[in-house]
Amino acid sequence: MLLGAVSCVVGALGLVRFPDLLSRLQAATKPQTLGLLLILAGVALQLPAKYAVGLVLVALFQVITAPVLSQLFGRAAYATGADERDALETDDLGERLADRPEAS
Repeated sequence: MLLGAVSCVVGALGLVRFPDLLSRLQAATKPQTLGLLLILAGVALQLPAKYAVGLVLVALFQVITAPVLSQLFGRAAYATGADERDALETDDLGERLADRPEAS
């Protein structure tokens, strides 16, 4: 559980320290998800097995939703221009959107 808490603190520091939105999204999802999974695993080891099943469902929900939401927030930031495009090394999404015919 301590390792999970440290991972969450590192993710929170990343949210404060990273300069751009896309880096902050990375810090908000990966270390926070890992930290929550480690905390849930530590708690599950201390609970009877019949109660630990609920924690598995919480972990599964977190693993499924966090990457999807991060992707959606990143695309929304890109679409609204809230990100710093000059900081990107490659702009794969821009190339994809440029190739797509405009919807009428």
